[in-house]
Amino acid sequence: MSGSGTDESDPGADGSVPPTNRLIGEKSPYLLQHAHNPVDWYPWGDEAFDAAARDDKPIFLSIGYSTCHWCHVMERESFEDLEVAALLNDGFVPVKVDREERPDVDTVYMTVAQMMTGHGGWPLTVVMTPNKDPFFAGTYFPKESRHGRIGMLDLLPRLSELWRERRSEALNSAGQIATALWQSAHGESPGATDQASSAHAPQPPIPPSLLATDRRDESARDGGAHATRHAPGWDLRPCRVRIPPVLDGCPLDAAAL
Repeated sequence: MSGSGTDESDPGADGSVPPTNRLIGEKSPYLLQHAHNPVDWYPWGDEAFDAAARDDKPIFLSIGYSTCHWCHVMERESFEDLEVAALLNDGFVPVKVDREERPDVDTVYMTVAQMMTGHGGWPLTVVMTPNKDPFFAGTYFPKESRHGRIGMLDLLPRLSELWRERRSEALNSAGQIATALWQSAHGESPGATDQASSAHAPQPPIPPSLLATDRRDESARDGGAHATRHAPGWDLRPCRVRIPPVLDGCPLDAAAL
């Protein structure tokens, strides 16, 4: 068993019972589709963030939905793969979210992805601190790097190395993103604050109301228009998927994500 979920599956043809992870206890059909992945998925909630803080690991957040074609492709290529699962389980706390069940979470991190990359889509991939501050975002990644697109087998070790050995760069990036998101949520233009006076000021966190782990009212679905607004003044990197400087800029141009 890859997670702590209880097994509710029927035995296979050979009498064996497929292993399960923590998603086995969820109600979402999309999350249940991932309940037998070797990835030790957590649902969105305090248990995941407490585990990340305790184990000093970043969160690997993956957001999708049941009818998303590329979500299923990424699951088949990577999340069902033992090699990729080992990298995710060892270096991250993996969290799976159904965008139709948690539109509030999807809205926030889609905004982040568009700020960082200039576009968005599903599956949505975000890597962030245990405090929910993102420092990397993208969409679909194949298992192996190909055709100019970085793959999970190359990306995950680099992100792990960034977190372990050059964390200050990740935290600085996360702080800038949190500031831009906070300013955007409060009607300010990101980057408008005087740089000299704010250089050593505490970075405002992502608004707690946007990232509450309890389920929000369905009115959160109305936030879609705000989520797709491109933040004015945000300094987009040349990478279509932003690779932090520690990862050597854009070693592979992840175009057309």
